[in-house]
Amino acid sequence: MSTEALVRLAGERVDHRFKGLPPDADGLTVGELAAQRRNLFTDGFATPVLALSAERLEHNLRLMETYATRHGLAFAPHGKTSMAPQLFHRQLEHGAWGITLAVPHQVRVARAFGIRRAFLANELVDPAALRWVATELAADPSFRFICYVDSVRGVELMDAALEGAARPVDVVVELGAGEGARTGVRTEAECLAVADAVAATDTLRLVGVAGYEGEVPQADPERVRAWLTRLVALAVDLDKAGRFGQAEEIVVSAGGSAWFDSVAEVFAGIPELSVPVLKLLRSGAYVSHDDGHYRKVTPFNRVPEEGALEPAFRLWAQVVSRPTPEQAFVNAGKRDAAHDLDLPSAQVVRRDGVERPATGIEVTRLSDQHAWLSTAPGAELEVGDWVGLGLSHPCTSFDKWPLIPVAEADGTVVDYVRTFF
Repeated sequence: MSTEALVRLAGERVDHRFKGLPPDADGLTVGELAAQRRNLFTDGFATPVLALSAERLEHNLRLMETYATRHGLAFAPHGKTSMAPQLFHRQLEHGAWGITLAVPHQVRVARAFGIRRAFLANELVDPAALRWVATELAADPSFRFICYVDSVRGVELMDAALEGAARPVDVVVELGAGEGARTGVRTEAECLAVADAVAATDTLRLVGVAGYEGEVPQADPERVRAWLTRLVALAVDLDKAGRFGQAEEIVVSAGGSAWFDSVAEVFAGIPELSVPVLKLLRSGAYVSHDDGHYRKVTPFNRVPEEGALEPAFRLWAQVVSRPTPEQAFVNAGKRDAAHDLDLPSAQVVRRDGVERPATGIEVTRLSDQHAWLSTAPGAELEVGDWVGLGLSHPCTSFDKWPLIPVAEADGTVVDYVRTFF
């Protein structure tokens, strides 16, 4: 099923839906356009256009595969970062256990492209979505689905929606990251009550504990490690109390893209439990990385001997106005560039096939379709120049571009990544 679905992506026709692609490619299939190996800069691509670096994408995939293996972690990268089935499968090829998703619709996308293991890092109480999950589990014995629970009420709603289901739905108790954090049970006593509620049903099976350390208030290494230690202790206590009696393995899961070094450190100390433990890391932003938020907080900054992720995105825009010596405007704005965490950063200027650093050029503001550039004295910039922008926050970068060229360093486009929202 996965191969057939990916082939259908390659058979999709190129047209006006996909911004940045060459207008003269209309009517070609995506596969036919990829086979032409056009050059991003000289073969008709129109600005603005977002591109992924083929080399950096492969580097990041290999690096996290190596990291997870080195630290004895299973890996279910968070698909909400990209929602790109081609990247899901590349991650699986690089050793991923499965894919993490955030909402039921994303699980449906993953299933449509053959993903057999889905971890929903969220509570699920919607009856229609739960019935769909039950149907998928009944139809496919190889499908593994896990989601959060964090309340007795939530367990009751799930149980009611799943009445008569052929297979129980696997759940993990979500431990909240602290007062003022997002979802999750706040105390260990409440965790036990939720676990007891799950045990009282025939429709759910408790298989572990999980949470998101990125929500720890005023997160720093000590606070994050303290919360992760609580998470591990919760798994140990629930196991001693026999709450995982039906589980074939115990899932202990955490790991956003800012603190996975702390996850690896604390999870290394998980003791032997009654059944094997699946130490499941969920970091997802690594696949494209970025030039803003995640570049600042990546654990590889703290542990450089582990390697370094490389920003794989670059948004190319064109200078369309240079009204004063201190100001310029390019034709990419909020609808093109991720801007929810940091503004884009001007990296390079391209003119007549030659690239140079964007020295003295800064993005100061975004309008819907323009980026405002401040240009220092001596900054060389003309109308018609292409400006390569680095982006922050991969999630909202992927969301803005339904078909993204994957280009080699010389500009040769070797593939196109289809995204879903």
